[in-house]
Amino acid sequence: MTEMVFGTAPVRAGDPVIPKWWRTIDRLTLGLVFALFGVGLLLGLAASVPLAEKNNLPPYYYVTRQAFFGAMALFATVLCSMMPVGQVRRLGVLGFGLSFVALLLLPVFGTDFGKGAMRWYSLGFASFQPSEFLKPGFVIICAWLMAASQELGGPPGRLYSFFIAGAVVLLLALQPDFGQACLVLFSWGVMYFIAGAPIVLLLVVGGLVVVGGMTAYDLSEHFARRIDGFLSVEIDPRTQIGYATNAIQEGGFFGVGIGEGTVKWTLPDAHTDFIIAVAAEEFGLLLVLLIIGLYMVITVRSLLRLMKERDPFTRLAGTGLACALGVQAMINMGVAVRLLPAKGMTLPFVSYGGSSVIASGILVGMLLALTRSRPQGGIGDILLKRGR
Repeated sequence: MTEMVFGTAPVRAGDPVIPKWWRTIDRLTLGLVFALFGVGLLLGLAASVPLAEKNNLPPYYYVTRQAFFGAMALFATVLCSMMPVGQVRRLGVLGFGLSFVALLLLPVFGTDFGKGAMRWYSLGFASFQPSEFLKPGFVIICAWLMAASQELGGPPGRLYSFFIAGAVVLLLALQPDFGQACLVLFSWGVMYFIAGAPIVLLLVVGGLVVVGGMTAYDLSEHFARRIDGFLSVEIDPRTQIGYATNAIQEGGFFGVGIGEGTVKWTLPDAHTDFIIAVAAEEFGLLLVLLIIGLYMVITVRSLLRLMKERDPFTRLAGTGLACALGVQAMINMGVAVRLLPAKGMTLPFVSYGGSSVIASGILVGMLLALTRSRPQGGIGDILLKRGR
C-alpha cells in the first residue's frame, strides 16, 4: 500500500543492511563520485610525477598515496551512506566537536609547512587538516539546531547556530583560511535561509562579511596581496594564477596531449589547488566540462531528492552538504580561471591530499544517507493536504 500511495519501495525492518542500502541509495550519484575519483587518479598521474622527482621520490609516490587515501575515502562514503539519519546526526555532532577542538589547538601544536597559514598537524608520515573534517560536522550540528528550533517549545537553535558559525569563521580567519571561512558561512547561510530566516538578517550578515573583508584587507598582508593580484589588470606570468591561465589557454578544446603539458613542472600546487589547470592543458576543455558536469549533477540531483523530504533536519542537513560540495568545486575552478581571488582550496575527490579526499568521502557519504529513498510522503504531499 505504501508503494502504491507514495511511489517508493517499502523498506522492511527485518531487511539485511546491504540489500536495503542498495535498494534505497542514489546509485547514480554514488557512481558519479567513483567517476570523480577516477578522474582524480588520472590527473594525479599527469601532475604529481614532477613533484616526486623534485623531492627525490619514486615517480608514482603521490599517485600511490592518493590511491590509498581514495580507497579510505570511498570506504567512508559507503559506510556513512548506510547509516540511518539518527546515526548521521550523532557522527556529525561528534566529528564537529573533535574537529573544533583540533582547530582551537592549531596555534599551539600546528604547523604551516612554510605556506604562511597555520592549518595542519604534522604526523610525520602524513599531515592532518582539521578544517576539512569540520565542514560536514558543522553542517550537521547547525541543521540539527535549526530543525529543533522549529519544534513546539524548541530551543532558539537558529541563534545558537549563528554563534557557532561566527566562532568557526573567526578561527578559520585567524589561520588565515578565508576560503574555508567563506565556504562555512555560505553553507550556514543557505540552511538558515531554508529554515525561514528573515531576509533582513541575511542582509545584515552580508554586511558584516563585507566589513570583515575590508578589515582583513587592512590587517592581513597575505589577504591584501591576493585581492590586489585578483583586481590587477595585468597578470604576472610568474605567479600561480599566471601559470594556470597560460595552461588553460594552451589546452584549447582537446588539450596538448597526455604527458605533454608543461604547467605541472612550473606550478607548485599543480597536483592540489590547481589540478584543473593540468586537466585543461593536457586534456582540453572537454575534460573540464565533464568534471563540471559531474559536480553539477551530484549537487542538483541531491537537492531535487531533498525537495521531497518531509523531515526538517534531513532537508536542511542534506542541502547544506550538497551546497558545500558544489560551492567548494566552484571556488577551486573559479580561482584557476581568475573569476575569484586565490583561496588555496582543493577540488573534492580530484585534488591530491589525504585530509581533503577522506573528508569529502565522509561528506558525500552523509549526503547519500540523507537522500536515500524512504517510505514516506514527500513535503509536497503535506502541503497539498494542508491546502484542502
